[in-house]
Amino acid sequence: MATNRIATTVWHGELIKGNGETTFESSGIGTYPVTWASRAEEANGKTSPEELIAAAHSSCFSMALSHALTGAGTPPTRLETKAEVTFQPGEGITGIHLSVRGEVPGLDEEGFVAAAEDAKKNCPVSQALTGTTITLDAELA
Repeated sequence: MATNRIATTVWHGELIKGNGETTFESSGIGTYPVTWASRAEEANGKTSPEELIAAAHSSCFSMALSHALTGAGTPPTRLETKAEVTFQPGEGITGIHLSVRGEVPGLDEEGFVAAAEDAKKNCPVSQALTGTTITLDAELA
């Protein structure tokens, strides 16, 4: 069964001086301010499209890796994934770097890295972002 998730952004004014609010409608978790400055300079308590992509990517990757490890008979105790999305004004998103540290009883470093590489390639968010270079560091805790 397919699901739809909805977020809405209302933008006011021009790009540089304007501002907006992004609302997570499906979950109801809140409304968050967004500005050009929060995207291209300092966050200053506001979010950006790149931070939202980082949240989506880190959670999707973690789910994909957990699923693969469990399917292989080595379910993780803990996975901590960080996604860093790089935005260059005038160029756009220039790369995404995933870092994952895992606690996986019964799995060696080589097996963990291989599973992480597979999750990087196959998680739905990675597949949606195929036009972007995605790099990965993976290690066991």
